[in-house]
Amino acid sequence: MAMTAVARETVFALRRQIAKIEGTLPERLQAPAAAPLDAGTGTGNDLTIVRRGLAAALPDAFLPIGVERLDAALGGGLPKAALTEIHGLETRDAGAVAGFALSLVSLILNQAQGLPILWIGTSEIFHEAGFPYARGLHAAFGIEPGQLLFSEAPRLVDALWIAEEAARMTALAAVILEIRGNPQRLDLTATRRLHARAQGAGRPVFLLRQAAEPEPPIRLIAASAPAVPRATVAGPLAGSIGHPAFTISIGKSRTALPGQFILEWNPDERVFDERRGEEERAENPVPVVSLSGGRKDPAAASGEILAFPTLGSSVAISPTARDQPPPGQRAAHLSPRRAG
Repeated sequence: MAMTAVARETVFALRRQIAKIEGTLPERLQAPAAAPLDAGTGTGNDLTIVRRGLAAALPDAFLPIGVERLDAALGGGLPKAALTEIHGLETRDAGAVAGFALSLVSLILNQAQGLPILWIGTSEIFHEAGFPYARGLHAAFGIEPGQLLFSEAPRLVDALWIAEEAARMTALAAVILEIRGNPQRLDLTATRRLHARAQGAGRPVFLLRQAAEPEPPIRLIAASAPAVPRATVAGPLAGSIGHPAFTISIGKSRTALPGQFILEWNPDERVFDERRGEEERAENPVPVVSLSGGRKDPAAASGEILAFPTLGSSVAISPTARDQPPPGQRAAHLSPRRAG
């Protein structure tokens, strides 16, 4: 007889409790493959994933970030129907926290096209951190300005009430609640209510905390990371600015493994990429210009090439070259441009 989902959850809960008592709680509990359901139900195999410290859940219950190491640390990704906290340890991290949250919303909209997003905050937080730039929403995240709704509340208690009511709505793709610090009113009871509403509606709720200490259940700490020069076939483009980057840290959590990752957001493809260390960057083995036919080796270098003769040279200078201004007095339109 097939083991029901309730029975499996009970067994896994007992195993975790025994492991906690014995002090041998594993980082991952391996779930056996579910047996085929009875012919009367006939829906195929009830495959499950067991996350660290949690009961079994369906694979589609998580939102993959798209970075293999980070998704593995999160146990499959972020839960689609849950409260997820994203923290900025300092006020200056507000932009990085908001940008990372909008990147996650962009991933969600791939599965919930057309649904709006509600961003809730107090007057204090919007005056301090500002609002997202409307024209940049579509260019960087594929979000139409009309899809992002804002609710500015005068007090925290009003913002919490709006968030709880919005979290139960299935007409929203996601709910974002942005606050500052660790106010006493937003305690464990309040976050549990938001989490329960998100589970009931099957929608994610992102709690953005600015200049705050991390708190459960899933605590991601976001900060800005230096952008690297844009990559070309000839190598990094000097003086350019590449994709926006985030430093994402997983704090102490019951459902994820600790770790730190540097992610780059690709606004064109709208995906995350993990930035690898310089020692891991693979060099392009293909030459930019192929060798001439019938030759095994390229010709030897012809030496240094100068645009003008060196000082003291007897080479005559043409009138055209003599008319050129010194390098420091070149016309503005001839100076090199900075990309990005």
